Amino acid sequence: MTKKDIVRTIAEQIDLPQLQTRLIVQRTFEPLIEALVRDGRVELRNFGVFQIKQREARLARNPKRGEPVPVQAKNVVTFKPGKEMEARVREYTKSTTNEPAPSSEPADDAAAPG
Repeated sequence: MTKKDIVRTIAEQIDLPQLQTRLIVQRTFEPLIEALVRDGRVELRNFGVFQIKQREARLARNPKRGEPVPVQAKNVVTFKPGKEMEARVREYTKSTTNEPAPSSEPADDAAAPG
């Protein structure tokens, strides 16, 4: 989903023109970004936590040649989903996989001597 998709969805739900809705969406994102840069953390209940973390400098490998390449330390944004999002993603995962959930009990044929 893109920002354009978000704007379209919200505009349809609240019956506003997309231009106005795009402005509202953008004006929602701007203070979130500013708070993240200022405080290093933004927590949205039931959604998740955005946080700035520092990645250490490291030695990576060029996949083409295999030679070591130095990578400088840098700040990155991490996201940890909230409990509600975790639960909904877990349910989505269960519904998209047709495999039964792993059981803690051994299967009958596995326990029988062979």
